[in-house]
Amino acid sequence: MMRLLVSSLFAVLLVGGASAGERAPAQRGHGQPYEIIGSQVWDVPDPASGRDYQVFVQLPASYEKEPARRYPVLYVTDADYAFPVLRQVGRRLGSSVQEFILVGVSYAVGEEGMPSRRRDYTPTANGADGAPADAEHGGGAAHVAYLRDQVLPFVARRFRTDETQRLFLGHSYGALLGTQILLSEPSLFAGYVLGSPSYWFDQHVMERMEQASAATLKDMPAKVYFYIGEYEAKRVGDLRYLQDDDMVEDARRMERTLRSRGYPSLVMRLDVLNDEDHLSIAPRGFTLGLRYLLPGKSAP
Repeated sequence: MMRLLVSSLFAVLLVGGASAGERAPAQRGHGQPYEIIGSQVWDVPDPASGRDYQVFVQLPASYEKEPARRYPVLYVTDADYAFPVLRQVGRRLGSSVQEFILVGVSYAVGEEGMPSRRRDYTPTANGADGAPADAEHGGGAAHVAYLRDQVLPFVARRFRTDETQRLFLGHSYGALLGTQILLSEPSLFAGYVLGSPSYWFDQHVMERMEQASAATLKDMPAKVYFYIGEYEAKRVGDLRYLQDDDMVEDARRMERTLRSRGYPSLVMRLDVLNDEDHLSIAPRGFTLGLRYLLPGKSAP
């Protein structure tokens, strides 16, 4: 049941209002769609697959006023959901986090979200329990190549990013993709937020990938924040918890294993957040992840 919930994640688009002290922008009326004013949408196709994707961009409030300044840049998967939520979380946190450029990577244009993320965010073709028989998995490596070769250069050319503070955030399957990057090309991002990672996928294949990477990897130069909900542990009979998988223990085991490797540049933190499950935890995890990777002047 939980795997079906995981597979259905991010079907809802959430947006919010202006931060305290800001004048709310006027929206178009007469029944026209709500817009995220100040955001940008750019087409960034993938020549390798022939699929079209878009990137959503939100620039910091000071971007136009400080033309010589460069900013940290945060890339987020599942952008249809996560981009508007992170935009509002960042605005509400104010000076407790650094200003940053937010970049959301869309699902493939013309596809529903779940088939797109199921293919693009998973590391092997073996699939997952509860997925449709014709579901496509295993495009993670190709999607990482698309991010590395197309999206990151596009954003770096067009915006004043601080490439030493290039960050990644992914939840669920998005965190599975982020872990694949961390294990194969850790320096692609300086920091990672890996939320409720679906390490159960393909009989814990990510653990086998970690073992393989450890044989050759000398360092993992990254700052990593894991978050997971209390109710993502396994407790049979208590329906607040998972009944098949123990995602809390999976995350803890990955964190322990990485720590045991003794990578000199790796910094990590894992939080198990009380009273949260796989579907409720994301906004809180986003908040804590931003504070961990981008602490500001008034950080608690």
